Amino acid sequence: MDSALTLDHFLILSGLLFVIGLAGVLVRRNLIIIFMCLELMLSAANLTLVAFSRFNVQEGQPNYEGHVLLFFIITVAAAEVAVGLAIIVALFRSRETTDVGKLNTMRN
Repeated sequence: MDSALTLDHFLILSGLLFVIGLAGVLVRRNLIIIFMCLELMLSAANLTLVAFSRFNVQEGQPNYEGHVLLFFIITVAAAEVAVGLAIIVALFRSRETTDVGKLNTMRN
């Protein structure tokens, strides 16, 4: 019995993570939960990138260019988290809620 992981296993897992994140963004009303689901979707895209990079074998060696790109994506995601959480905290301080239904206007 062959138990090695293939590209299909990684793509299925990545697709499931992305769908869970998308469902969370569409269904949830709390800004923090929506933000976490967006990060889950980004992680699913990163997993796909690394899987394609790892299984792209050239001259007997895996192509690690996708892994290098992953570090740039993680850096941008870290900056996104810092700015996004700052915006959420500012909204919470001014409106005292994180429910997106109550944050539908830009007025105070």
